[in-house]
Amino acid sequence: MKFAMSYSCGKDSTLALHKMLAQGDEAICLIICFNEAAGRSYFHGADKIMLQAYAEALGLPLLLCPTDGMDYAQAFEAGLLQAKAMGAEAACFGDIDIAENRRWEEARCRVARLAACFPLWQQGRETLVQEVIALGYRCLIKSLNYRLLPLSLLGRCLDEPALAEIKAAGVDVCGENGEYHTLALGGPIFRQPLPVVLGEVMANGDYAFVDVRLDEELLGKIY
Repeated sequence: MKFAMSYSCGKDSTLALHKMLAQGDEAICLIICFNEAAGRSYFHGADKIMLQAYAEALGLPLLLCPTDGMDYAQAFEAGLLQAKAMGAEAACFGDIDIAENRRWEEARCRVARLAACFPLWQQGRETLVQEVIALGYRCLIKSLNYRLLPLSLLGRCLDEPALAEIKAAGVDVCGENGEYHTLALGGPIFRQPLPVVLGEVMANGDYAFVDVRLDEELLGKIY
């Protein structure tokens, strides 16, 4: 089956893409909603240069859906229709168990007349995080709620020691409630890892973010 991947650049959508490819389905593009005013993708904050690097590393065309947030649903539907014109029969999502999110995505797919695939659905949050780690994906903790998690986790890779700290804090280990967000920077489905440099740490309300940018000099030596 040919599918479009709704891609956040994080661990869950990366694992969902991994599972679809492993069972023999064919990815034809990445669909990402993009905040033009901020110059970054929604939720995980990757800029256009980094998003293009993801497309190259994963070997897939990139479909950006520009939106100011007010027309988010319509912009995403437009992206799905573009993917359908490219040959997609379905769209894939990295949702795990939040029914409201799944219903929203299924509604968008109905508009585009695409099937909706959820390869992680109801598989268990901790099980999925451990699978990401065991498969060898390098996932950087880009943002976190510093009232719930130690600030020292920011900028670290999600590995067994980091997972133990998250569990010790008593929050959801998968970050499904927004406790933390990751950027997947390498692993089995990546042609090459994405080299990055970490910059300024910023705060907004209860959240802290580290500025993650491509190391373009090193990237030029890879591609």
